[in-house]
Amino acid sequence: MKLKSPILSNVKKEYLKFLKSQEIKGEIFKNKIKQLNDFYIPLAETIYTKYKSNKKVKIVGLTGGQGVGKSTISNILKIVLKKGFDLNTIIFSIDDFYKTLKERKIMSQKISKLFLTRGVPGTHDTRLLYNTINTLRNKTSKKILIPRFDKSTDERLKKTKWTKVKIKADIIIFEGWCVGVQAQKMKNLIKPINELEKIEDKKLVWRRKVNYEIKKNYDKIFNLIDMLIFLKVPSFKYVYEWRSLQEIKLKKKSIGKKIMSKEQIKRFIMFYERITKHMLKTTSRTADILINIDKDHCMQSMKIR
Repeated sequence: MKLKSPILSNVKKEYLKFLKSQEIKGEIFKNKIKQLNDFYIPLAETIYTKYKSNKKVKIVGLTGGQGVGKSTISNILKIVLKKGFDLNTIIFSIDDFYKTLKERKIMSQKISKLFLTRGVPGTHDTRLLYNTINTLRNKTSKKILIPRFDKSTDERLKKTKWTKVKIKADIIIFEGWCVGVQAQKMKNLIKPINELEKIEDKKLVWRRKVNYEIKKNYDKIFNLIDMLIFLKVPSFKYVYEWRSLQEIKLKKKSIGKKIMSKEQIKRFIMFYERITKHMLKTTSRTADILINIDKDHCMQSMKIR
């Protein structure tokens, strides 16, 4: 199969090389060139067009359920944007801005024990996140540090191990499972969505605090986004399957470090269920670009608004 644009012919080699590096036994990427032609190239062209309008740094939000492929898609877009359009891209995840374990322990003691588990709004260092995005966008210093979080130890890495950004970005891809989420109406918080909420959040303390955090501290961060891409999973049941695959990859990269068991994963994703299902209903309507992901983990269709 030929690439759509001769200008991007040099993308193919690096793209395929990257995909191969991400594959694990029994789980390979399907329809690789078709996905490149039908989705990655048009996505990159759309981002380039947005950038070209005034040649100012553009912040692209990339969001979707756990395990949907946000990191992989971000890295592929970085390849296409550089090779095809000569745009420098910086990628960072909201996951790297989780509060330290010590900070979350304090939250769990003062507010709700459920805040010990990372993930939901309220468990991120929003001040650091907001300042980092602004610094990256304005490039006000020669060297910018982006924090890194080690999921295998559930702790933020020491500052000496943070990512050092030296280049001036044209495009900033800000990815994360709850990026762009909007707060729910209070009446929609009342009914528990799973056993976790029913048993461990009977008084709605956790749910209300999460919702409050979205309105108070996350909205202003998400308002910095110039273009929001939403990766829509077929249904929430695939989050468990794909999150389990993430854990297998994490095990391969973090030899000797602790990873979650199947039961731990089932409990873990309960923390994400409410917001994920809420975003399936709302963000799929409000995102600038909607990409439907099929059950085989491939992009199935795309709608650019």
